[in-house]
Amino acid sequence: MYKKTELDNGLTLVTNHMSNMESMAIGIWIRAGSRNEDEKNSGMSHFLEHMLFKGTPSRSCRKLKEEIEGRGGSLNGFTSEEVSCFLAKVSFKHQEIALEVLSDMVLNASIDEKELERERGVIIEEIKMYQDLPNHHVHDILAEIMWPGNSLGLSIAGSIDSVRSVLRKDIIEYRNTNYTPQNIVVALCGNLDHGAIESRLKKIFTGTIKGKIKPAEAFCNNQSKPRMKILCKDTKQAHLCIGLHSFGKNHKDRFALTILHIILGANMSSRLFENIREKKGLAYEIGAEVKRYNETGAFVVHAGTEHKKAKEAIICILKELKGIKEKYVTLGELKRAKEFFKVQLLMALEDTVEHMLWLGDYAASLNKLPDREDIIKKVESVTADDIKRVSQSIFNSSSLNIAVIGELEDREQREIEKELVL
Repeated sequence: MYKKTELDNGLTLVTNHMSNMESMAIGIWIRAGSRNEDEKNSGMSHFLEHMLFKGTPSRSCRKLKEEIEGRGGSLNGFTSEEVSCFLAKVSFKHQEIALEVLSDMVLNASIDEKELERERGVIIEEIKMYQDLPNHHVHDILAEIMWPGNSLGLSIAGSIDSVRSVLRKDIIEYRNTNYTPQNIVVALCGNLDHGAIESRLKKIFTGTIKGKIKPAEAFCNNQSKPRMKILCKDTKQAHLCIGLHSFGKNHKDRFALTILHIILGANMSSRLFENIREKKGLAYEIGAEVKRYNETGAFVVHAGTEHKKAKEAIICILKELKGIKEKYVTLGELKRAKEFFKVQLLMALEDTVEHMLWLGDYAASLNKLPDREDIIKKVESVTADDIKRVSQSIFNSSSLNIAVIGELEDREQREIEKELVL
């Protein structure tokens, strides 16, 4: 049973009591990510995430980890475009100390100057690592051309130049601006007592006051024709991403988009996997994903193929997108996709961490609790007409973006440009 409480200082607590679970998942969510940055301070949210693990006045870097891992648990964190999250998985018997450790990190991180300089080098090496992974870096290139002039087009980790220029005072100012109670959601799933956790949080966050939230700059899509960017690089295969603008997290057609995604590229029985890999043998890695942000989103197809087959792969992928918007999906496809969604969701929610991530993201992004039964009901109500209508609204040449990393000759690039029609 989900419960939600907002404290007087604006902090939100959401919980799910799972009485039969030995494990407990705790997450402290901050409604701030790379969307709250600009080109100059790009990577600030991610840098701050790293620094929160480097110690507080009462706990050293090593002590923070030992407090959790010494009790058999795990400690982690991540930064996305719209949120930052610090999480722990422990035995429910150790939930109090885990909550204290995470809160100490969020509220009291020392951000020591020497640690900052050391971590700067670590993050720069992380950026270089991802730049050397073409199947990862191609997504950053796609973001650049899909969201020009907007923070969504910036890398979450930042650039080497922006990370080099970060000062301690900048990180502290960013934390003071964004890590305020009304910008924080604490989510817990496991064997817990909501009232006891609420009381504990009131004590931990005593003295913290509401600040002024600076919302991220909204994205206005002015794209009118296809865009393509190719990074010529000596790689073993060509890595490509095809992206099209879609809907925000709370859009009325989000459930139809979910089913469209499953039918096209979410699993091994999807159209893209079946036709691009199984029938044509063009790629080993082929699939699709839906990126959802507050007011916008993207439908992305990704693949890796032989350099000389990149053009053919792109043409075949676009053919699949055209096909699903021109002809109705079958009743069998609809039934299988709905069942896939439902069972995948229910199985994921058996895990305390996955459940906490689902619950926390809902509360942080939409400021409400998820209704599992209602979500499944709405997914079940999606029709073939809905799939066709949504695909026709998304899969258009004016919204098409393609990023490629590989060895493509100028002639091949020109030939691909001629095929960018949906």
